[in-house]
Amino acid sequence: MSVTPDMAAVDHDAEQLRQLGYTSNFNRSMSLWENFALGFTYLSPVVGVYTLFGLCLAAGGPPMFWAYLLVGLGQMLVCLIFGEVVSQFPISGGVYPWARRLVGKRWAWMVGWIYSIALCVTIAAVAVGAGPYLAVMLGFEPSNSTNIVIALVLTLLATLVNLSGTKMLARIAMFGFLCELLGALIVGIYLLIFERHQPFSVLWNTFDIRVDGSYLPAFLTASLAGMFLYYGFEACGDVAEETPNPSKRIPVAMRMTIYIGGISAMFACLALILAVPDMQAVINGTDKDPVTTVLNNAFGSVGSRVVMAVVMVSFISCVISLQAAASRLLYSYARDEMVIGSRLLKRLSATTQVPVNALLVAGVLPALIIILGFFLQDAVATIVSFAAIGIYLAFQMIVLGALYARLRGWKPSGQFNLGRWGLLVNVGALVYGVGAIINMAWPRTPDAAWYVNYAMVVTTAVVIGLGLLYMWLAKPYDHGTAPAGDAWKIKR
Repeated sequence: MSVTPDMAAVDHDAEQLRQLGYTSNFNRSMSLWENFALGFTYLSPVVGVYTLFGLCLAAGGPPMFWAYLLVGLGQMLVCLIFGEVVSQFPISGGVYPWARRLVGKRWAWMVGWIYSIALCVTIAAVAVGAGPYLAVMLGFEPSNSTNIVIALVLTLLATLVNLSGTKMLARIAMFGFLCELLGALIVGIYLLIFERHQPFSVLWNTFDIRVDGSYLPAFLTASLAGMFLYYGFEACGDVAEETPNPSKRIPVAMRMTIYIGGISAMFACLALILAVPDMQAVINGTDKDPVTTVLNNAFGSVGSRVVMAVVMVSFISCVISLQAAASRLLYSYARDEMVIGSRLLKRLSATTQVPVNALLVAGVLPALIIILGFFLQDAVATIVSFAAIGIYLAFQMIVLGALYARLRGWKPSGQFNLGRWGLLVNVGALVYGVGAIINMAWPRTPDAAWYVNYAMVVTTAVVIGLGLLYMWLAKPYDHGTAPAGDAWKIKR
């Protein structure tokens, strides 16, 4: 039997993985565009823009638009570092195995701990956030109870899709990407042509918003719109063992996620800003939901429901992609015997070739967080505040790990590397990330209870503290024998 190019490529990928210390039974069927679509739907520009638009527009006025550009440039630096790492270490699970090779087992365990919790919380937050949009689409009044029921159904649906296998995941991701991109373009173009109430110059108009006499604090608050958007490119690396030629394709898919996702988000935001009929009403709090106001004015009640249907597709595909990323992280964690129940979590289905038990955990844990909202709504809001900062913290642990490895002699040897620019980009990514984390955690509600004002700091301290305590008592990082801390020892 002759060896086809596809068979040779699969054999090469398997050999590369074997040299990294692993074997895999995943189905390598995810194309470049499907891999990108997974990252795009995780990033989900429609979900990110529509969810935070009103809050950030009220906080910083129309110049909040520029935050998407500035944050996108900062996250591109992080994306480039991730591209170097995944190109050399195309291992399922993303940040955890990267941290293991760049620094060592303890660092990797903490990265996996932080990121797995952040992903589960994010799944719950996105699922709950879909409730009001479905309510508008179906014409009923949203409430805490209905949002929770909708979130549970959405989480169950995502789990069933993910259990169907990599091919189904890839198809749903592509469908979600196409719906979201076309929806954003069609709605945005319509708003710009037929529903524009503001001049383009409004993008520089601060409407005299001041915090302690300066506009900068207001803009930093508004910049949270971008900071809560630009993560998703990492998901492309979570399925490295399900993508042919991952060393070359995944860094490309990651950058495409930033390019296309960022441009889509900026376009959607621009169209909404220019379509706001009364900007002062948004800033002074009279219009608390400018997205609904814009869509109702532009499309009427029936048309806005059609738009909300596209938004719901974005929410659904976002939850599916998040859960896929979380399950691969748990699988990778378990394969190295770094977590309780590793024997079960590292099993792949013989038929669908996906980590069934890890997927179930990635469905049950978010569902428990969602159900907690029935009884302790304020507590859940505090827990959910960890979602974004936890992801940023895990990302910066990789950026710091890459810098640590470079200083010890690591020279990235994958098909994608930055060459002599690597150190400069690495430092820039770290400076940006640390600044972003400080901005996200900065207390901005002095009149609120301390646990609300410092919710991100408190939840982060609790998560890290529990992780350190567990590490000290159980020493989970010592259970496995997979390679660790060897990035700088690998010769080019």
